Amino acid sequence: MNDSRTAAELIVQCLENEGVTHIFGIPGEENIRLVDAISQSSIQYVLTRHEQGASFMAETYGRLTGKAGVCSATLGPGAINLLLGVADATTNSTPLLALSAQVGMNRSFKESHQGVDLPAMFAPVTKWSELVATPGAVPEMVRKAFKLAQTERPGAVYLAVPEDVEKAQVSPALTPLAVNVPRPEEPSPGQIERAAALLRTARNPVVLAGHGAARAGAGHALRRFAEALGVPVATTFHGKGVFPDDHPLALGAVGFMRHDYVNFGFDRADVIVAVGYELQEFDPVRINPAGETRIIHIHRFPAEVDAHYDVAVGLHSDINRSLDVLAAAVGERPTTTGGDERIRELLTDELARGRADDRFPLAPARIVADTRSALGREDIVLVDTGALKMWMARLYPTYEPNTCLISNGLSTMAWTVPGAIGAKIARPDAKVLVATGDGAFLMNSQEIETALRIGVAMVILIWVDDAYGLISWKMDLEIGHNVDTTFSNPDFVAYAESFGATGYRIGAADELLPTLRTALAADTVSVIACPVDYSANLELIESLGDLELS
Repeated sequence: MNDSRTAAELIVQCLENEGVTHIFGIPGEENIRLVDAISQSSIQYVLTRHEQGASFMAETYGRLTGKAGVCSATLGPGAINLLLGVADATTNSTPLLALSAQVGMNRSFKESHQGVDLPAMFAPVTKWSELVATPGAVPEMVRKAFKLAQTERPGAVYLAVPEDVEKAQVSPALTPLAVNVPRPEEPSPGQIERAAALLRTARNPVVLAGHGAARAGAGHALRRFAEALGVPVATTFHGKGVFPDDHPLALGAVGFMRHDYVNFGFDRADVIVAVGYELQEFDPVRINPAGETRIIHIHRFPAEVDAHYDVAVGLHSDINRSLDVLAAAVGERPTTTGGDERIRELLTDELARGRADDRFPLAPARIVADTRSALGREDIVLVDTGALKMWMARLYPTYEPNTCLISNGLSTMAWTVPGAIGAKIARPDAKVLVATGDGAFLMNSQEIETALRIGVAMVILIWVDDAYGLISWKMDLEIGHNVDTTFSNPDFVAYAESFGATGYRIGAADELLPTLRTALAADTVSVIACPVDYSANLELIESLGDLELS
């Protein structure tokens, strides 16, 4: 019996040991043995059309499963193309493992074809970036990579595998290491009492729930906490859905560029209970401009230092346990009302006006309303970066965690089309819809072919304005006009059909909702081109500027 194996085969055994089911990537000359070993394993290799797309697929898969998504590339340019999705994963606190080939150790010390210092390049945007310099290190390095990627605060890790290491023979004694999962600590009784004392005397406490609450599966605990203490709950863009927007205590999402309805809840707050919130999601100066509001920080790790996020009490333990124990310690407290119902009414009324707006091109609020009507409570929408992100994040009611996915750490454009493939693989029973601008769509639209080839159904809704709309909006606000933001587009219907997808063109406001329903029911990739009237952007800014909460 021949027990000889290559390091490539050992790497794949270690990946199987970690529960990896899919790897997204493009093979190259220097990692052909790894790709061949994957083909003979239980892992499905998803061949993509660009390495950047592979990184976004892996990131979205990791975000929805909590297990590190894996992407793979060859050395040099292939690896560099993974860099954007890797950075996006780290800034969005998402577990991801990026694997790439590297020049052989026999030429790593000198100028060499396609040789660049990849571990150094990935280091600033990962939790750990390293070269697998010897075959014997494979089991420990793969285990360490997954442990670091998946442990709070999660993020991306990177391993470079030299060509000569990949094909080297390894000892039969080398086997994958046992997978262990760290257990979170119980909350400190002393810190619980300090936090409870603050809440007992608070007149207008507000909860801000972030991405960490969604990762912890803390939705039920958060609801128990809010209901027990009568405290309203706002979320970040990443936290959308961890507290259902149709709950009587829901305030909506913070994160819009100007003072929005939800901010009024923080204007009155004397205590902010930040649950799983990370500063990268949202600048705290917008809800604590004077830096004087007392903050209770509930997370698995200490908060970043910021003058506007001066933590009075920190609970660094299991988020679910912390919420339950803290609520019990506070006991009954007087319920305060300070206009929270009015905040909810403002958002509800704006969405209702949008639903009834028949203008063409369509009003942004109309597109949001129809998108919400077409999708179920547990279906998934991936929202790209651009002007549409502000409309979707503000107005799209979300009821379950990780059903409205937004990149707000790095705010990367063009992650959604490939990301939808990762989402559908992670959640095959959910309908998946991409909401993207025309600018972002064409950056990674080639992954339509990937989706069709592997049989992934999804709907791509393009908000068409023939411009980089968010930049136009910002220029109009800041300098009174916009320059160098407009472009022309292809015929999106013909473009979709050239891949073998189905294309739709919206010609009137009342066509969008039935088209969305038809597309979502189809077992294919559908592309819907929907013209949008972004004159509503400045109308919104003006209305918010004049608004006072009585």
